[in-house]
Amino acid sequence: MTNITLAIPNELHEKMRKHSEIRWSEVVRKSIAGKVEMLDVMDKIARKSKLSKEDVDELSHKIKRETFEDLDKR
Repeated sequence: MTNITLAIPNELHEKMRKHSEIRWSEVVRKSIAGKVEMLDVMDKIARKSKLSKEDVDELSHKIKRETFEDLDKR
């Protein structure tokens, strides 16, 4: 398994420490897996559709933005 390093703000880290029962690496792993799955679906749609690269890029940007907004709410 590959390791990654993640930088987070100190304030967020302090809040996370208050919930040490949570396996934060698992939360991040699931979030990344969900994002990759969504991107895979987008790739399949793009290959089978008549969307232009610009259309696909725009959809990708919107999905990324909404995903990160959703993560911020958690």
